[in-house]
Amino acid sequence: MRETLLQVEHLKKVYESSTGNVEAIGDISFSMSAGELVCIVGPSGCGKTTLLKCIAGLLRSTGGTVELDGKRVTGPPPNMALVFQEYGRSLYPWLTVRGNVELPLKHKKLSRVERDQLIDDALEAVGLEQAAKSYPWQLSGGMQQRVAIARAVAYQPEVLIMDEPFAAVDAQTRADLEDLVRRLHLERGMSILFVTHDIDESVYLGERVIVLSKSPTWVQEDLTIDLAPERDQITTRALPRFTELRTHVYEQVQRAKRGQAVRPAA
Repeated sequence: MRETLLQVEHLKKVYESSTGNVEAIGDISFSMSAGELVCIVGPSGCGKTTLLKCIAGLLRSTGGTVELDGKRVTGPPPNMALVFQEYGRSLYPWLTVRGNVELPLKHKKLSRVERDQLIDDALEAVGLEQAAKSYPWQLSGGMQQRVAIARAVAYQPEVLIMDEPFAAVDAQTRADLEDLVRRLHLERGMSILFVTHDIDESVYLGERVIVLSKSPTWVQEDLTIDLAPERDQITTRALPRFTELRTHVYEQVQRAKRGQAVRPAA
């Protein structure tokens, strides 16, 4: 049995304003084991990004706790990396691909040789070893997102958080990047918390899919994805079980939109 890496307990978030308070997150609790790939879905505006910011220590919650590796999160943890949807804003255009991947490693006490090894390994992992000397503006959107992922891989975090990272790329590039994430998870045992609005993507990628209710948000369902670890875009998506799972998740999201889900008594 894998040990618990991330623990979210009764997380709440209320935004205060002069016109009144807005309860974005009502009460969210879930856990994630080391080496697990968990996807989060929910209706638009349910607070998925707010949840990730609280988990990452970028936003202070109103109540509840987040623990990473047994330690309470009160600010950005050094053993966590994030990949966002707007990859272009996270890359420095005046730095090469290699320079962008190296950037967070400069804050670690590493020798030049150790740093180079981590960078080379990360670029190879995402298939960008030939683009190391290129600049982000010379690359396609999909390749730029690979740079952002390589930077996270080189950093060697205990948990990688991804916030709708493939929403801005075309369908074929998205499929390639999904397979990249699956490969990093399987071959490197990476712990990944992946937020997406794409239901098919959540079922294809995840070992579990957490369905959130509409705001004020709570966990409507925590579904185990019982597909084989080895997946591919054609065979896996053609499986009757894949269709059953994605239909079930779709129905849950639709119920969440309509506010039909009933929260169980505490």
